[in-house]
Amino acid sequence: MEKVYAGKTISVDKEGYLTDLSQWNKEIAIEMAKEEDIVLTDKHFEVLAYLQNQHKNEQALSIRTIGKSGVVDIKQFYELFPKGPLKISSRIAGIPKPKSCI
Repeated sequence: MEKVYAGKTISVDKEGYLTDLSQWNKEIAIEMAKEEDIVLTDKHFEVLAYLQNQHKNEQALSIRTIGKSGVVDIKQFYELFPKGPLKISSRIAGIPKPKSCI
């Protein structure tokens, strides 16, 4: 499937996750976040960078590991990405849906 973000046609899966991380940029993330009624801040981008780094290093992601990351605690993670923090933040970060998400 394809979707247009920030004037670019991006390849996504049926749930809206990017299929190619190299297509990701901050403008695309901002538009994806708008779909979730989220306005990205520097803290959001810090979390997104952490998620992308963990993905590149093939580290399994869970809310618990993010809470222990030193980037955000679990409470702040839920405040930044309400309505399913790991699922939504992973989509906005341009990485595949974590296996721990339903």
